Amino acid sequence: MTLPTFPEANHPLIKSLAHYSDQELLTLFQRHSDAGQYFTAIFCRYSSMVYTLIRHSARSPVQADYLFATTWRHIFYELSGLDLRSATGEAILTLQAWLLNITAICINQADLPAVETIHYSLKEAPPPLWCYIEQALDQIPPVLRLMVLMAQTFGWSETRISAYLQAEGEGMSAAEVRVRLQEGYQRLEENLPDDIRAIYLVTEQWAQGDRAAVV
Repeated sequence: MTLPTFPEANHPLIKSLAHYSDQELLTLFQRHSDAGQYFTAIFCRYSSMVYTLIRHSARSPVQADYLFATTWRHIFYELSGLDLRSATGEAILTLQAWLLNITAICINQADLPAVETIHYSLKEAPPPLWCYIEQALDQIPPVLRLMVLMAQTFGWSETRISAYLQAEGEGMSAAEVRVRLQEGYQRLEENLPDDIRAIYLVTEQWAQGDRAAVV
C-alpha cells in the first residue's frame, strides 16, 4: 500500500502554522474549539507516520483507510483533554510518542468490518473533514441528520427515504424529502468551522480537483 497524500497540507492556512511546535499547536487546538486548522495541521504533520503503522495491520487498502480514519477520530476527541506536561510545566511526553501509543492501541483493539460494508472514502473525506462533519451533524435536528446519513452514507434515493420515514410515522413525500435534504446540507455546512470550509470546500489554485464532503 502506498502512502496517501493530502493536498490540504499545502493550503496557506496550514502552511502558515508550520513554524509552531507540537505543544503550541496542541494548545491552540484546545483553546480554539471553533477553529479546525490546528487539528488539521497536527494531522498533516503526523499522517504519514500513523498510516505507515496502520497499513501493515490491515488486509486491504479499504480497511487500512478506514482504520486510519477511525484512529484519527479517536485522536481528535482525546486531544481536547491531553496534557503533555507535569504539574511543574515540564514536558513528560512528546506528542509524537503519544500519537504512536494511541495508534498502537487502536490497531490492537481494531475489529475491522468487512470491506463491502465500509462506506468511508479517504480521498473524499480526509480525517479532519470527517471529524468536523461528525461534529456538525450532531448540531442538526435528529430527523435531518438521519436523512442526510441515509442519502450520503447509504446512497438512498429520496423515494426510499420517504418510504422509510412514512413507515416510522414521519409523513413526508419524496419532494418534501428533497427540500429537507437541501436544508440539512446547508445547515451541516454552516455548522462547520469557517477554516475547515475554506480548506476543504472551497476550490483554490493550491488544490487539485474538487473535494466533496462525504458523511
